[in-house]
Amino acid sequence: MFGLGTQELLIILFLAFLLFGAKRLPEIGAGLGKGIRSFKQALREAEMEEEVEKLEKSGGARTQQS
Repeated sequence: MFGLGTQELLIILFLAFLLFGAKRLPEIGAGLGKGIRSFKQALREAEMEEEVEKLEKSGGARTQQS
């Protein structure tokens, strides 16, 4: 994962704990999780829209030729 070892991750978590405190870390984690989820959902929706456009174009070309 990004070339980080266990020691580096522990140091980062410790620094985050010191900076934000124990009460804020779960809130920050939840916010990051929601952001990642909405980003993935937007990507999926964009991919589906592209597929629909491709199908419409190929379907439209077939009906014109018939």
